[in-house]
Amino acid sequence: MRLGLNMGYSGSALRIDVPMVQEADRLGFHSVWSAEAYGSDAVTTITWVAAVTQRIGVGTAIMQIPARTPTLTATTAITLDQLSGGRFLLGLGVSGPQVVEGWHGVAFGKPLARTREYVEVVRSVWRREKPVEFKGQYYQIPYAGTDATGLGKPLKPITHPLRADLPIWLGAEGPKNVALTAEIADGWLAIYYTPRLAEMYNGWLDEGFARAGARRSRADFEIAATAQVILTDDVRAELDRLRPFMALYIGGMGAEELNFHAEVYRRMGYGDEVEEITRLFRAGRKDEAAAAVPDRMILDTTIIGDEAHVREQLAVWEKAGVTMLLVGVRDVDQLRRLEPLIRV
Repeated sequence: MRLGLNMGYSGSALRIDVPMVQEADRLGFHSVWSAEAYGSDAVTTITWVAAVTQRIGVGTAIMQIPARTPTLTATTAITLDQLSGGRFLLGLGVSGPQVVEGWHGVAFGKPLARTREYVEVVRSVWRREKPVEFKGQYYQIPYAGTDATGLGKPLKPITHPLRADLPIWLGAEGPKNVALTAEIADGWLAIYYTPRLAEMYNGWLDEGFARAGARRSRADFEIAATAQVILTDDVRAELDRLRPFMALYIGGMGAEELNFHAEVYRRMGYGDEVEEITRLFRAGRKDEAAAAVPDRMILDTTIIGDEAHVREQLAVWEKAGVTMLLVGVRDVDQLRRLEPLIRV
């Protein structure tokens, strides 16, 4: 199991920890990943990272599908792959209806159908076999709506890709989306993964691998799980530090009626806890919501403890099928402490 570095996305002020990503590069981490919500974007930040590193892979986890046309995403990937010397990894996801409709101003629609079409168009751009033409439910290239000028024509990208088969990783949380990911993508970006539900995840993945025309099999498919990895002798302090973040994602992210992160924890068996955390958080009682997050809810999806415990848990995650752990760390010192564990 390899290690990657998860940078996450910014708060009110944008800050890229350049010493940390350069240290990950030096230590031999496989890749570093940016993110976006409705603040800083994933592309600009990972471009900056690519410019200050030499060997490490640079990926987006994730670029939001409704925010960009598939052809723009395809050419962005071509550009970044060329600029980075073939290090770019394209991570995509649909986000949720609160962001899609509330921020991007487009219909949320059917996320599986949208994703399938999007990936198909992106790959047709990279293949550069012929001018791109596509007629789908969500994407028409050239555009042929009733308000079209009729002047659009099929085009091929001017810039030639370094790789016509650049890897695509999909962020997915539910069973149907994970199955689609196994069918059409090269890797799964799994948020809030827990090894104890590996059998359930593997069932979802196997459904996708079994479909006619599936791109990959379990043998060559990447499962990249995101997790906080903290080397410490004070587990209690770290749990308390993480509680407010967990309360935000479980109780405050997305719409109250449809929060995909909350659904993940309901599948883990925390239905009652999710309801209580959500009730408190939506009422503005954020401290109480954080206090309502039980230890086991955090420990299910993080690795916190001394070196022996972390080493033991990395083996558990690898046995569950995770091929890469995208670690979130607090600072460069914590990152350096992971050096003996990079190739566990």
